Amino acid sequence: MQPDCAGVYLTLRDMVRLRGQASGFSLLPRQPPGSVLVGRHASALRGRGLNFEELRSYQDGDDVRMIDWLATARQRSPRIRVYTEERDRAVILIVDQRRSMFFGSQLAMKSVVAATAAALAAWRVHAVGDRISAVVFNDETAVLVPPLRGLAAVERVLGEIARKNGELDARGGQNNPAMLNEALSKVARIAKHDCLVVILSDAYGAGEETRKLVSDMSVHNDVVAAFIYDPVEENLPEIGEVVLAEGDLRLGVDTRSGRLRERYARNFAERRERVAAFGRHRAIPILPLRTDRDVASQIRAALAPGIRK
Repeated sequence: MQPDCAGVYLTLRDMVRLRGQASGFSLLPRQPPGSVLVGRHASALRGRGLNFEELRSYQDGDDVRMIDWLATARQRSPRIRVYTEERDRAVILIVDQRRSMFFGSQLAMKSVVAATAAALAAWRVHAVGDRISAVVFNDETAVLVPPLRGLAAVERVLGEIARKNGELDARGGQNNPAMLNEALSKVARIAKHDCLVVILSDAYGAGEETRKLVSDMSVHNDVVAAFIYDPVEENLPEIGEVVLAEGDLRLGVDTRSGRLRERYARNFAERRERVAAFGRHRAIPILPLRTDRDVASQIRAALAPGIRK
């Protein structure tokens, strides 16, 4: 590993420095209008005890399930019940550091984007006093960091992410799509109810078992997923003849073929739509994260438009 390769690797020191950028967004159930987390499945009732605070007029972006219909009938205008939340929730990060993530054409590798997003989330969780946990996985192993509260817990999570990230190497080894389901299975064993599960991956290897694992998890927990991708995966550039490699496999490709580039773009679009459609079906927010843009800015734009606190 070369620690000074910006965008290729992310060190523990890099992730500690991200603490100052962990603002302007929230992972809490109650979200501002425009956030992709508004109205996510049963989130207003999960993760924390709720104490009644006030009855107020309905505003755009409020969860319709919080409408007090008796008060609405009496006042002849929509009223909702507002609750304050107790701080006792576990947030579990699933951080993909497989070889399929060790790719990036411009600003950063997908693995670095996942690590950066995980660090920002961990620092945000620490700021609001929740417990933080993680399953960090590569093509060989999936390591569980148990849920704990405090600075030491954040450092344990970030340390494991940095270790897995630093082990990535483009030379040798085989991609293992099954490790995504292995990581999800580990989380399923500890996320029994009232947790927030954040999945940070390129969804490589996702299939029927993946959908079942995530669906079952979302019944009693909140789930949010970030779909991480590089612009080259979306649109293959016309750069002549190239050789693509995966482990010991080599494939020559002529990118000058318009038919090839069209099929390539269509395949990615269909893959992305499958991920989005599953999210819509299960009310699981999907955050697209590109490798050619600042991660913190993308997260703020998705989770709290117009808010910069």
